[in-house]
Amino acid sequence: MKLSTPRWWYVRERDRSSMPMTRALLTPISWIWGAVTARRIARTGACDPGAPVICVGNITMGGTGKTPVVREILARLRRGGIEAHGLSRGYGGRLVGPVRVDPAQHTAADVGDEPLMMAQDAPIWVARDRALGACAAVQAGAAAIVMDDGHQNPSLAKRLSLIVVDGETREGEWPLGDGAVFPAGPLREPLAAGLARADAVVVMLPEDLAAADRELLALFGQTPVLIARLRASAPPPPGPQVAFAGVGKPWKVERALKAAGCELVDFVALPDHFAYDAATLARLAARAEDFGAGLVTTEKDWARLPPDWRGRVAAWPVQAQFEDEAALDALLSRAVGRPL
Repeated sequence: MKLSTPRWWYVRERDRSSMPMTRALLTPISWIWGAVTARRIARTGACDPGAPVICVGNITMGGTGKTPVVREILARLRRGGIEAHGLSRGYGGRLVGPVRVDPAQHTAADVGDEPLMMAQDAPIWVARDRALGACAAVQAGAAAIVMDDGHQNPSLAKRLSLIVVDGETREGEWPLGDGAVFPAGPLREPLAAGLARADAVVVMLPEDLAAADRELLALFGQTPVLIARLRASAPPPPGPQVAFAGVGKPWKVERALKAAGCELVDFVALPDHFAYDAATLARLAARAEDFGAGLVTTEKDWARLPPDWRGRVAAWPVQAQFEDEAALDALLSRAVGRPL
């Protein structure tokens, strides 16, 4: 059973009237989690697959806009003449891999929703063992590998490590919470430890937010920061809509749809990587019928829908656009050893 992301993770202690009892009980477990993560990173040897590895990772648990950044980097490398392949663990999929994702053959249940979505644009490999997956990609002709997630995975030698951070700080939310590590907070490891292995931080902002919070940017110290915007690739569907999303922070999808002008009459939040069953889809369809509305969801959710439902639901695509594209290209050029 999947659980929804706790919103209290993203509320700083100074903004709370009192600390949730759940967080207090989970704090000792977070100490153990952090210690185990640090020891695994320190003790695991890194494999060089024979091609530069660019890692696009997280310092927090999901919901940062990481996958759009992976897609944009893959596109930039490939436009620059680099045979770049993507690499994913394939979370939510049953295949262990290494296997190259085939959108005509595989489903989200096979390879995970994000790899299936990204395979529309570039060669994507799924492998629980990232080192084996990278080697398989290189044997198939990859000249560079863009790894989706894996900042805490030490099995591959990385030429460039980027951390994607959600930069949205409104409505009392703080992307890093108050610095607590999972499960007491959203951090996968202490911030200082994650930054020490990062070459740059990508702060992801929604299209309608003017600028990144200075207090947030100050937390990254001397680590270079790139600002990227999560922008819609197409307008929302016309007319009244019932939206649903099973992503890390579903409330951000609701907020973004409203900001884009969607006539949103209802929104259904579901756990990340939610597996859509017949009963859930029937309830969504009934709710849309009650409102005389259409159904809209994210590309990631759309990839998990049964094929016979995809014609009944609109996919709302988004993409990452960097404010300083030259700075990004400079980082990528150094990683692959040639100008883009």
